[in-house]
Order: sequence, then C-alpha cells, then structure tokens
Amino acid sequence: MSSLAAAGDHATTWSWLALGLTGAVLLAFVVLFVSALFSILGSRLTGGMKLVWVVFAFCAPFLGSLLWFAFGRRDAGEPVRR
Repeated sequence: MSSLAAAGDHATTWSWLALGLTGAVLLAFVVLFVSALFSILGSRLTGGMKLVWVVFAFCAPFLGSLLWFAFGRRDAGEPVRR
C-alpha cells in the first residue's frame, strides 16, 4: 500500500470522526433545548414568566436553556406570589 493511499484513508477516518462528533454535539444541543422547553412549559410559573423564558430560549437557544436549568427552575419551584 502506498503512503498516499494510507494518508487518504487516514484523512477519511478523521473526517468521519469529526462528522460523528459534530452530530453528537448537535444531538446534545437539541435534547437540551427541547428538554428546557418542556420544563419551562410544565413549570409553576405564571403565563407571563413562561413566555419570557420561552422567548429567551428561542432567541438564545444554548444560553437560554443553560440559564433556565441554572436559575429558572429554582424560581419555578417557589410558590406563585399574589
């Protein structure tokens, strides 16, 4: 086997690895976003606050989802103040 063919096989392997890694990251992002939306909509927040979180999640999907799980869920567990 020539070194040129071996280099081509090596590049193909790295291409598939990069494609698989990109797919896994994309799948994790989609799961995070969808789970944040279900969590927001199922929370005990008022309608206005749910709308704010949903809009924020759609405007900044990654950051909005992370912030929801870091801070929003904590606020959603508290009783609704009237």
